[in-house]
Amino acid sequence: MANYYETLGVPREASEKEIRTAFRKLARKHHPDVNENTPASEEKFKEINEAYTVLSDADSRRKYDRYGSEWKHADQYEQATGRAGGGGGFSYSHFGGGGGRSNGGRSSVFEQFFGGGMGQEIYQPPAEYPVEITLEEAFSGAARRLQLQDGRRLEVKIPPGVDNGSKVHISADKSHGGDFYLIVSVKEHPRFRRQGKDLFVDVEAPLDDAVLGGELTVPTLTGRLALTIPKGTQNGRRFRLAGQGMPVLGNPAKSLKSDVDHRGDLFATVKVKLPTEYTKEELAVFERIRAKRTGKSASTTSSNGSKNDDPDDQGEEDIGAGEE
Repeated sequence: MANYYETLGVPREASEKEIRTAFRKLARKHHPDVNENTPASEEKFKEINEAYTVLSDADSRRKYDRYGSEWKHADQYEQATGRAGGGGGFSYSHFGGGGGRSNGGRSSVFEQFFGGGMGQEIYQPPAEYPVEITLEEAFSGAARRLQLQDGRRLEVKIPPGVDNGSKVHISADKSHGGDFYLIVSVKEHPRFRRQGKDLFVDVEAPLDDAVLGGELTVPTLTGRLALTIPKGTQNGRRFRLAGQGMPVLGNPAKSLKSDVDHRGDLFATVKVKLPTEYTKEELAVFERIRAKRTGKSASTTSSNGSKNDDPDDQGEEDIGAGEE
């Protein structure tokens, strides 16, 4: 099992901000949208996401720092320690990452607590249930009613900020089969693209607004925002709307709409939309603009280099002929 700190390239004492910054940098580099048909990058992105999911959550990070690759079984280890009266004749040393040393001659904490000959019950790993949610539900949190292995149904809560591959730990008593995990998958959204905490969206801009500057309406997951673009905005220019992205998994903020300091960003990419039809006056304006740029008379030279005294003489098939 990979060391999560090494996966993100941060030291064990890294702050939450350092972990978040490292994740965002690596996620952009290895995201499948950037590296199409590259299995290695896709696998690397999954590893990065898994490492960030664990280290960005205070509780799971604490367990990982103590138990390393066995961190998912931390609750069972600690319960076993309690039953054994604070150690019960076996002990373990602190470790992290891929494993640690044992003082009892065994290779892992798992074997110390639940290995054969210890007189302990055989450990059964928690069950896992796949759940699929929308991006909106990943933003605000959701609830699902699951049918458990014994046929009973249980309502579970999915916290805001989950992403593809996130594991949500559900604590349940033995009457409901004990603890289990939800394995989350998030549906693709028809408008928004997601990279970690950040969202990306395309926004159409009329030609005149791109040239003269104007105000566009940008959709977000909480409503719509006004975006003022400057004169001469180029097609494909990207604007950052701070705090309008996804929430951080495990963030205790009460209001997602107002707590923009604990959310990612939204990046709006301008797509300039050209008109499909033009009036005579509009064509005349473009002729004058081109004439000013080229130094040629607008009344004597048309777009295909022929005499053009009358705009009505332009056939549709002749406009832009010979140009790419």
